Amino acid sequence: MTKCKLEYIWLDGYQPTQSLRSKTKIVKDFSGKVEDAEQWSFDGSSTEQAPGGSSDCLLKPVYVCPDPDRLGTGFLVMCEVLDHEGNPHRTNGRATINDNDDDFWFGFEQEYTIWNPDTQKPVGFPVEGFPGPQGPYYCSVGHGKAVGREIVEEHLELCLAAGLNVEGINAEVMMGQWEFQIFAKGAALAGDQIWMARYLLERTAEKFDMSINWHCKPVQGDWNGSGMHANFSNTLLRTCGSKEVYDAICQAFEPRIKNHIDVYGADNDQRLTGLHETQSIDKFSYGVSDRGASIRIPIVTVQNGWKGYLEDRRPASNADPYMVASAIITTVKSAKLPVGA
Repeated sequence: MTKCKLEYIWLDGYQPTQSLRSKTKIVKDFSGKVEDAEQWSFDGSSTEQAPGGSSDCLLKPVYVCPDPDRLGTGFLVMCEVLDHEGNPHRTNGRATINDNDDDFWFGFEQEYTIWNPDTQKPVGFPVEGFPGPQGPYYCSVGHGKAVGREIVEEHLELCLAAGLNVEGINAEVMMGQWEFQIFAKGAALAGDQIWMARYLLERTAEKFDMSINWHCKPVQGDWNGSGMHANFSNTLLRTCGSKEVYDAICQAFEPRIKNHIDVYGADNDQRLTGLHETQSIDKFSYGVSDRGASIRIPIVTVQNGWKGYLEDRRPASNADPYMVASAIITTVKSAKLPVGA
C-alpha cells in the first residue's frame, strides 16, 4: 500500500482577479487517472464563494498530472468548483467553454513579472529609481539583463516533469518579466495546463522568497505591460485556404469588443493603450504580422495558403484562460462565413 499526496487546486471567488487555492488529500494507491480522483469539498465562505451559513462548495477533478515536487507519491489535481447542489459555481469559467469535441486548439503566451516583495518592484530593479530603458532585456543573456533566470529554469523543469506541454520560455521586454508558452488541442485542456503552470510558478517563487506579479501593468510609465496572447484555431482555420474566411472570422470580433474586454483581465486599460505593441482597448483592428493590432494574422498562416491560426493579442496576463477561450470560441462560431465555407 502506498499513501499518495493529491494536491487539489481550484480558483477562488475574489474579484476582479481570481487566485489559486489548494489543499492536500492523502489517499491509498492512487492510479494517477482523473476518473479515480474523488470529489472533495472546501469552505467557500473563506474564498468568497459561499455564505457562512451554507459554506460547502464542491471540487470536481478535471485534470491530473504528477506533482514534480512530490515525485512518486504526489499528484496535482485541477478542479472545477461546483455549488453545494453540484451545479457549476458562478466563478467556474471552465464550465462556460463550448468545445465538447476539442475542435479548438489554443496556444497561450503567458507573461509574468518576478516580484521582489521587499522592494515592491520587479526583480533586478534598483531600490531607488529604475534600471536602464527597455531594449536589452528581451530574450537577453547576462548579468543585469536576464534577471531571475534561476526561478524560470526551475519552473520549466517542474512543468516538463509534470507532463505539461510547455513549448518554450523567454525573457520579456521589461527587466524581471518573463514568458512561457503552452499549447493544447482542446480549450479546456489549454486552460487546465496554464493554471497548473501558474500554480507551479507561484510555488517555485516561494522557495526564492519571491512572488509572481500577474498584473498587466505592474510598472507604470514607459514599460511594457504583461499579456497572455491567445493563439487559436479550429478545423476551419486550419484547413480553409481562404483569405475571405479569415476576414469573416476576424470581422466577427469587432462588434463584440466589450464581450471580450470584460473577460480579458482586470486593469487592461492600463496596458491596451495603443503603445508598447498593443491596440487601444476601445478599438478593434486586425492585420497580417501586425503586433499593434487586436488580432494578428501570423505570416506563416498566409505563407501556408491561409491555413493556420490567429492570435488575439488583447488578453492580459491576469486573465482567466478558460474565460478567454470561451469568449473566442463563441465569437468564432458567430462569424458570417462566405457561401461554401
